[in-house]
Amino acid sequence: MTDRFTTGRWAQHSLARRQLLSGALVLGSVGALTACGSQTAFEVDTSAPPSSGGVLRVGLTGGSTADTLDAHIPVNSGDSARVINLYEPLVERDDDYEIAYRLAESLEPDADGSVWTLRLRENLLFSDGSDLTADDVVFTFERVTDPEDPKTNAANLAMFERAVAVDDRTVEIHLSAPNAVLDDALAQYSMGIVPRDYDPAVPVGAGPFRLKSFSAGMSTVLERNPHYWDQAPHLDEVELLNFNDTDALINALLSSQVDCVGQIPLALVEVIESDERMAVLNSATGMWLPFTMRVDVEPFDDVRVRQAFRLAVDRQQMIEQVLSGYGDLGNDMFSPYDSSYPSDFPQREQDVAEARRLLDEAGYPDGITVELVTAPIQSGVVEAAQVFAQQAADAGITVEIRRVDTTTFFGEQYLQWDFAQSFWYTRNFLPQARNCATADSPFNETGWVNEDFTALLDEAQAELDETRRNELVRQAQQQLFDEGGYIIWGFANQVDAYQRYVLGLQENATGLPLSGYTFRRVWLGEVS
Repeated sequence: MTDRFTTGRWAQHSLARRQLLSGALVLGSVGALTACGSQTAFEVDTSAPPSSGGVLRVGLTGGSTADTLDAHIPVNSGDSARVINLYEPLVERDDDYEIAYRLAESLEPDADGSVWTLRLRENLLFSDGSDLTADDVVFTFERVTDPEDPKTNAANLAMFERAVAVDDRTVEIHLSAPNAVLDDALAQYSMGIVPRDYDPAVPVGAGPFRLKSFSAGMSTVLERNPHYWDQAPHLDEVELLNFNDTDALINALLSSQVDCVGQIPLALVEVIESDERMAVLNSATGMWLPFTMRVDVEPFDDVRVRQAFRLAVDRQQMIEQVLSGYGDLGNDMFSPYDSSYPSDFPQREQDVAEARRLLDEAGYPDGITVELVTAPIQSGVVEAAQVFAQQAADAGITVEIRRVDTTTFFGEQYLQWDFAQSFWYTRNFLPQARNCATADSPFNETGWVNEDFTALLDEAQAELDETRRNELVRQAQQQLFDEGGYIIWGFANQVDAYQRYVLGLQENATGLPLSGYTFRRVWLGEVS
């Protein structure tokens, strides 16, 4: 493959662009984009078959010194990109958010859903060339559910009792109670299969790439895994580069320091699309950027305060101002892609008078002042904080915004902020609730612990009849709608940007950037 950065017209364009940007960066992202709107024509042959080779440089934000390579404890966006490409799950959610088999050839429950039988594909290998067998699957389940050190997906596997290797390719998964949706629990990107001697410091997985280098909060280099079971990745390497803020990220794209970036500021979509060198990938998703109110501390331990805050939000304005229209209204419940989502619940709308009445009733007749902790953990989060502060003022809510860096946000106080923000990718209701809304949840950022709610989750998870299961979920959603600690104002599209020579990206409903980080199917086209 021709080196597109050192030969031909592309090198001339890139040099000219960098020279122009060197004087334009002080204008900010919008200024830089506007300054560089005129481009010399170039062409990429999108009809040619995928080519092999090259390095894909991916720009991301939200990294920190706490970045991890561990398959089972991803937190931020960079962690997700690493685990998805270093490791492989048994099943996954595809572009349409349907279950797709990966390492598993089949996964079937018995008559009551208490024992599931898993069959692996033939001739699976880890990235070091060693065999991947049923014993490694057993170990992965044991590692994730270790009661002394439970990993992210442990809450989804609360009913897990034991896994038994029947033979090298067959595993029986025994549960303490029936689970009708175990395949959903296993389709989490934090459920990659690892070998029994796994060491996250020297990660061995079965994903399309293997580790070449890693510097927490800075960069990761992944190289093609020669032992990958599926079609070999087209790329030689993927380089994940962390940027401290969105301006730096966008300017890296404009100056050709990166080939693609995950999650661009939505206000910049039109100007990026006006540059013929670049394209935008716009995916409808169930991703949400909530405000998190700790229900176990003042003032949010009073449900009237929580409801007042929810009523202070103009959701349509949030969609327009924060997401530039690229999203759908939220109603303080998650999982809109789940068939059980109660879309018939009345849409909560801004009601300043009722918000003031509730605050008065709760003991705040003169209004209330709160600190909102925000950080650039995902595109749109900081902007949402600013818009909310403006909206809430009309309801007598004074919001003092405390902006911190991502390292501080995910530091010692993480999950303990009284009033903060978060982001979640698309999940169905039961795995989402297990991750954030029970006593055993790894990310219970609202402090929500409700025995009746958890009992509904347990019953729904065991229910084989889908109609009855959806009714149980509806009851649980009603509790969140009435009393929960989340302000879920909208569901954001995942909007990314890339140089037009980056090919193979597809719209993806998971909410994960850049086609769900499935770099195994990306290649670099020729520029003429």
